[in-house]
Amino acid sequence: MSFEATAYTGQTACGSASHSPLRDFLRTETGGAAVLVTAALAALVWANAAPSAYESFWHTHLSVRFGSHGISLGLREWVNSGLMTLFFFVVGLEARREFDMGELRERKRLALPLAAGLSGMIVPIALYLAINAGQGTAAGWGVAMSTDTAFALGILAVVGRRMPPGLRVFILMMTVVDDFLALGVIAFAYSDHLTVPALLVAVSTFTVILLARKLGVRHGAVYALLGLVAWVALLESGVDPIVIGLAMGLLTYAYPASRADLEHASGLFRLFREQPTPELERHVRAGIASALSPNDRLQRLYHPWTSYLVVPLFALANAGIEITGDQVARAFTSPVTLGILIAYAVGKPLGIVGASALTTITSHGRIRLPVGWGAATAAGTLSGAGFTVSLLIATLAFDGTHLDDAKIGILSTLLLSFLTSRIVTTVIGLLPPSPRRRALLGKAESIVDLAVPVDPDRDHVRGPRHAPVTVVEYGDYECPYCGQAEPVVRELLADFGDVRYVWRHLPLTDVHVHARLAAEAAEAAALQDRYWDMHDLLISHQSALRFEDLRAYASAIGLDTARFERDLRAAAGASRVAEDIESADLSSVAGTPTFFINGRRHHGAYDITSLSAAVRAARERATLKT
Repeated sequence: MSFEATAYTGQTACGSASHSPLRDFLRTETGGAAVLVTAALAALVWANAAPSAYESFWHTHLSVRFGSHGISLGLREWVNSGLMTLFFFVVGLEARREFDMGELRERKRLALPLAAGLSGMIVPIALYLAINAGQGTAAGWGVAMSTDTAFALGILAVVGRRMPPGLRVFILMMTVVDDFLALGVIAFAYSDHLTVPALLVAVSTFTVILLARKLGVRHGAVYALLGLVAWVALLESGVDPIVIGLAMGLLTYAYPASRADLEHASGLFRLFREQPTPELERHVRAGIASALSPNDRLQRLYHPWTSYLVVPLFALANAGIEITGDQVARAFTSPVTLGILIAYAVGKPLGIVGASALTTITSHGRIRLPVGWGAATAAGTLSGAGFTVSLLIATLAFDGTHLDDAKIGILSTLLLSFLTSRIVTTVIGLLPPSPRRRALLGKAESIVDLAVPVDPDRDHVRGPRHAPVTVVEYGDYECPYCGQAEPVVRELLADFGDVRYVWRHLPLTDVHVHARLAAEAAEAAALQDRYWDMHDLLISHQSALRFEDLRAYASAIGLDTARFERDLRAAAGASRVAEDIESADLSSVAGTPTFFINGRRHHGAYDITSLSAAVRAARERATLKT
């Protein structure tokens, strides 16, 4: 069997669990930044090569009519108010997932990103207003407040390779707050004159959506239809309809796939395998769908479309501007351009770092940054990249020359954010090792995902008893992916002398018929103090785990075979295996192998490079706490 890098991403019974939605979100968002840059550059080339063609194309009207009723909007409006609704729907999905399963499931952790996100908007707005006071351009204050997630994470991927993984999560949490508040600003500060009857229809429709959710309606078509009605009503009311996208995303539950649901789905598949009828095929599809949360399914469906189509189309429709030497010279003396640049380059870092420090001080250290102060400063400079929402508000707040000045300022924030972030990360990289670790990691307590802590007197442990890093694996002796992970674990223990390794049983009996017996055989061997000898034989002979095979292994490692067979027939290790299964359920473990490193669930590949990087990060964090 080949051990290519791609071989270390599988997982029995819950294959998707090896890639967390948050990790996939970050990867796709970062990759989408390249497409976004390409689209923005294409808009600039198009607008300068054929300015009249560019404007006339995006002003082309497209009408959708049903009898005497219909909607007629320009192509740019369809993109800005229509397709961008889908973008904010995905933002809402990710925000809800963070509340249900991510860093914000401990509600006290919301305080810091909320404070940092809010201050990271208020301070830039204040600077913009100070520069534009009395200039007749103060109404554009909303342009100067919102970070573009795709560009921020794209810049981080280039300049922040040594930054801690927690920095991406921190930026994401802040930008979720950022986008949520920005939508409120769009809805109330930059919407047209309100039409009350249409607004009442939108509110009533949203009430029906809430009622359907409460009644447990799971059909996506119902919500899609109601969402479309609410979107049309908001459009007619004068409120920017993209707000319904965020609201619908925030309503969509996220939860981990449960072992019971997965076992039910695999049972349905076995029935279908025996009797492949259309009716059973529908049951299988429904069973698999019910095992995954609506949030996961919708995020995986729509996020690539928003990253690689919707947002680039938005850039293509809005970033085009004729650029001449005189125009650039004028723009950089314009209070609009200067206000935007100073707001993002100075206001964002100042607001984020200042609010984080104030929150930590006023909470007497109970609320801390998930990263060090150096990384927090990098978060501030990275947040100085404005694009999507800023352009959206600019098109609502300005026209003519002021809109051109705003676009130049917004595009310039991307370059400025890149340069300032590069400076910050370079300075951090020049620090001695100990101050650098402190600047990057800080001292915040991380969320512990492992529900039942490791007990050296109870758990099966390899490595130093009091090692600073503990790797826990929930495994199944018949799971092929666990077999692939085993040589990686051995290499990890050989490379790191200060790591202890714990195996906990999670036999997936619905797919591996011999797994439970093999786990009990390991526990029977443990009764004679030969657990790891039996473990090594079982994991290396996964295709031979019948009773007679287990008896042969017992003889091979020198056990009292009569006692071993007696203990195995009496299920002497069954209670111990059951305890491990219960602890797996408490930690929401549904597939194997699943790794925890110092109590944090390890997401992603389990090749030696990925696990080693996670162990180093855990060791550095543990060192800072001593």
